[in-house]
Amino acid sequence: MSTAVPSEPVEAPSQRILVAGVGNVLRGDDGFGPAVTELLGGLPDGAEVIETGTGGIALLQELMVGCSGLILIDAVDRGAEPGTVFYIEPEVKMAVHVPDVHLANPERVLSMAKTMGVLPERCVIIGCQPEDTEELCQGLSPCVERALAIAVRKIEETVNAWL
Repeated sequence: MSTAVPSEPVEAPSQRILVAGVGNVLRGDDGFGPAVTELLGGLPDGAEVIETGTGGIALLQELMVGCSGLILIDAVDRGAEPGTVFYIEPEVKMAVHVPDVHLANPERVLSMAKTMGVLPERCVIIGCQPEDTEELCQGLSPCVERALAIAVRKIEETVNAWL
């Protein structure tokens, strides 16, 4: 006589929406991501805001915890007018060898996450065209500073649509 072995419970996908600001606050407009995260206080339950600095490994570790959506906030150079805000649905490819994950940029981190099976299906980048990311200075240029409110609104709309 055989006895049935109960199957392992299947975990429901996490309803956590990860909102992650990346960038270097010591490189002018590259601090766009961290600046936006400071303004995101009123998101609904289920949305978690983090600032990961420039080291991509912190973002990868957060993705390994699990989430159902990722909103990445970053300065993005697309040759547009400085201060232009973008809503980007990235095409993430499988990762190639990354010799040092501490130096991983967001594109590489997303690729590593996809390869590891931890990149959520819903993934967008809220980016802003920087004016200057090369000079060593704190603070955003006036045009990128004005873009903060637009980015916050796009993030709030996305989180509300996903939750």
